[in-house]
Amino acid sequence: MQASSSSVLEPQAALPELLAQLDATMADARLSDDERRVLVHTLREASPPEDGLRQLRNRAFDLVRSRTTDPEQLALLKWLEGVVRAIDTGRSPDSVAVRSQAFFSPGTGCLQAINQQLKAAKRSVDLCVFTLSDDRITAEVLAAYRRGVAVRFITDNDKEFDRGSDVGQLRAAGIPVAVDRTEAHMHHKFAIFDGARLLNGSYNWTRSACDFNEENLVLSNDPSLVRRFADEFDTLWKELQAA
Repeated sequence: MQASSSSVLEPQAALPELLAQLDATMADARLSDDERRVLVHTLREASPPEDGLRQLRNRAFDLVRSRTTDPEQLALLKWLEGVVRAIDTGRSPDSVAVRSQAFFSPGTGCLQAINQQLKAAKRSVDLCVFTLSDDRITAEVLAAYRRGVAVRFITDNDKEFDRGSDVGQLRAAGIPVAVDRTEAHMHHKFAIFDGARLLNGSYNWTRSACDFNEENLVLSNDPSLVRRFADEFDTLWKELQAA
């Protein structure tokens, strides 16, 4: 591979190129000096956001995992992946001014916080919620997906087919959906936007939560928190996709 002399890549446009470069380097199971230089050049040129770097890291581990069948090697790989994630989570967020906000219901504060983040999303939205039946939120999820934002959705089977559930609408639109079908419950209610902002709290994404329930929701850009929840999302996604 040779470094491109074209203009600076936009971070969103560069990610597919970076992933393709990573895949290509695995063809002979070695990263040559030239391949490493091209990869570094593209990374420096694009300066991908945190969620992009996380996708690259995960793809690298997935590539190795796909070529490994020995149980001992897989255990070592899992250990290494855990260590790398811990190091990423422990990195000092010196360059980020941490900001957090709290919202409560009944009332529209939580609803507005969710929809504002969906409207502001530019690259990715990862949603992990027990249930989704508020069509005002669903409309913004679909709008984000239709304008090119990468959306993933995790939920629980207990509410998947309830009257008013909007999970079917997401599937019909083409949004990837993973469902926990175990006897236990996937009871999280969190969302990650552009790999940089986290919404998390007791608030169920339903009209009753907005109109009647005492609920809370916290919005934060704390990098360590965002990374921790992003890692948990990726872990759940892989587990539920494989089930």
